[in-house]
Amino acid sequence: MNFLERVYEEAGKIPKGKVLTYGQIASLISTPRAARIVGFALRQLPPDTKIPWQRVVNGRGMISIENMNFPKTEQARRLQGEGIEVVLRDGNYWVDLKKYLWNARD
Repeated sequence: MNFLERVYEEAGKIPKGKVLTYGQIASLISTPRAARIVGFALRQLPPDTKIPWQRVVNGRGMISIENMNFPKTEQARRLQGEGIEVVLRDGNYWVDLKKYLWNARD
């Protein structure tokens, strides 16, 4: 399995109503220093993907993916649709990691 496939597999395991960070996914696939590349991998997904890319945020809880296929507003909308509270603060969308972070190792 290549790097992209491993990223997509881990992202696909995140349950509805929970989030992981790019860094956590990188660690789960044994590449702990590859958080940015995890973000790049998720940006490569097509708009009609079944992989729940919206459930991945940065290490501070901020929505940080931004491209044509996945604008920040769409990620916020999808997370809210799953029951995750998303707060707009200082022009950025935030998720409370203490409340919504998934412990993938459980």
